[in-house]
Amino acid sequence: MNPDNVAPNALPAAPAMPVDGLAHAVTQAPPPDAPVEALAQAADHSLLGLVIQAGPVVQGVMGALVLASVICWAIMIEKSILLGRLRREIRLLSNTGDSGATSGEGPAARIQRAAAREWAEGRDHDESRGEYRERIERAMRETLSATMRRAQSGTAFLATTGAVGPFVGLFGTVWGIMGSFQGIAQMHDTSLAVVAPGIAEALLATAIGLFAAIPAVIGYNRIARRVAGLRAEALAAIAAISARLSSRPPRDGNLARAAE
Repeated sequence: MNPDNVAPNALPAAPAMPVDGLAHAVTQAPPPDAPVEALAQAADHSLLGLVIQAGPVVQGVMGALVLASVICWAIMIEKSILLGRLRREIRLLSNTGDSGATSGEGPAARIQRAAAREWAEGRDHDESRGEYRERIERAMRETLSATMRRAQSGTAFLATTGAVGPFVGLFGTVWGIMGSFQGIAQMHDTSLAVVAPGIAEALLATAIGLFAAIPAVIGYNRIARRVAGLRAEALAAIAAISARLSSRPPRDGNLARAAE
């Protein structure tokens, strides 16, 4: 039999696949970007999730910045309370002058006792009245300086945090972006699902650095301004007290008894 004369219908037909089976096979076939989609769904994009998913270096940077921020806020609250008390003491010193408020351990009492000790010693024979006044005033200024140093203690940490905090956060950002690029190289994929989590973690480090630095700078400037104002007010009161004491004979009044 000539094969050319065989009817086409005589060839064996291939088994037909049911339509439902074909649809099921198409449905079960994994899409080419299935790993990327699974990674995107598994990632937690909340702030806490970004912190947990960050690398150990970035987590260390974030933890250090959060701790520095807590310490800065503690310093600012403490100094706000301390400067409020110091303001009341200096006003008491301005109001009472060289009489009263000599008992206790407040700044006003310490300044008045320092003046009383110098005034009770009296004026030397070869000492002019201006030198005598300067000696009394110098004793009060030294006591005031010690008080102001205590009021400003710890503010250097605020300045350091304000200056260094953004750069520490930037270091965490750079490190996190480096990790993102490494993830791109391992996944061989530049889609947003691969890049976005690492970049978000990196930018969060910068945000925390700014969160720590900005209040620290504001708090430091506010404390420095208040201390400068209180110092000027106290120096004016000290000058008035020394002027009155230098013209008064010693061993007279409340200050003489306080010096004993």
